[in-house]
Amino acid sequence: MSHPLDGITVIDLSQIYNGPYATYLMALAGARVIKIEPPGGESLRRRGVVGGAALPFAMLNGNKDSVVVDLKTPDGKQALRDLVKTADVLVENFAPGVMDRLELGYDALKTINPRLIYAASSGFGSDGPYRSYPAMDLTIQAMAGVMHTTGFADRPPVKAGPAVADFFAGTHLYGAIATALFERERTGAARRVEVAMQDAVYASLSSSLGMHWATQADHAPPPRTGNRHGGLAESPYNVYPTSDGYIAIICVGEIHWRALVTEMARPDLADDPRFATLAARVSHIDMVDELVSVWTMVQTKDALFGRLMAAKVPCAPVRTLDEVVNDPNMHARGALEWQDHPQLGRIVVQQSPLRFDGVPPLPLVPSRELGADTARVLGEFSVKSG
Repeated sequence: MSHPLDGITVIDLSQIYNGPYATYLMALAGARVIKIEPPGGESLRRRGVVGGAALPFAMLNGNKDSVVVDLKTPDGKQALRDLVKTADVLVENFAPGVMDRLELGYDALKTINPRLIYAASSGFGSDGPYRSYPAMDLTIQAMAGVMHTTGFADRPPVKAGPAVADFFAGTHLYGAIATALFERERTGAARRVEVAMQDAVYASLSSSLGMHWATQADHAPPPRTGNRHGGLAESPYNVYPTSDGYIAIICVGEIHWRALVTEMARPDLADDPRFATLAARVSHIDMVDELVSVWTMVQTKDALFGRLMAAKVPCAPVRTLDEVVNDPNMHARGALEWQDHPQLGRIVVQQSPLRFDGVPPLPLVPSRELGADTARVLGEFSVKSG
């Protein structure tokens, strides 16, 4: 069996995280992805001179051809037009209007190839009052409410550690492209699709938004809840100290609470009126957290994890990045793979989270040196278009 996107050609003009992640998922679904970079390389590649910043480029741009094209020159514009003539998808995440000013926007390119799906991603979209605002993950997190809901109530807001806005947008962009390809397959019609980073983040605020609407009567903004549930609707739900680190514990049902207090050797807490129901536990949330913390802090996180897993209480040790990189489950499933990268040495690279029954995951090919495929690819598509 072939991979789902075998035979699909993608022209990838995107940079940094959100567009490159969408096209990386496409590459690992079988598409041929041709990454177009300006002379000197895209922004993420240029970050490689600082510390370990070269690794993200390698993580997001394997399994792609590397082609250098200067879109500000007549020859560069013509090279892109030649590529577009037989391509299926073009992906870009420039600021709105940039491609139109280059005379390479959707209206110009669809006259060359009416079957082209043109996919764009930007911070705030192409048609709202924020369309001209510069956008990066940090600024989207600030504008979209992520920072306001992250951190502790008595401290300033903080950003989420992962680049959530970029990668949420990249995942949605992949979904939009796949949907448009399905529509084209069914009807023959191709279209432009768009994902704004701000839009992609909103639904993830659901727990905090629940508390926001619940507190509208007193007009008080909901507090940041630290490691507690964003809507303060679950207890216990927190990160608790151990003798060698921390463990996250959540009880989403009475069966979990009863199993936890049994492990704590405190069966009396199960029917204590202060803790007998979820609503009661939420009302006494500080007391619940104190009781659980006193119990967890004298045990190691791994021993405690083993005990609670056996009791079927949802929990997980708070792990370091080194532990995550070497995660035995992800390596056993092929979600992470060791790779001998020609520039970076031995690194760990992620497979696509998307699995397709009947076909094995594609081998992970290291990201290419800048422009390594320029002559071959441009020659091939010049012949095709000629």
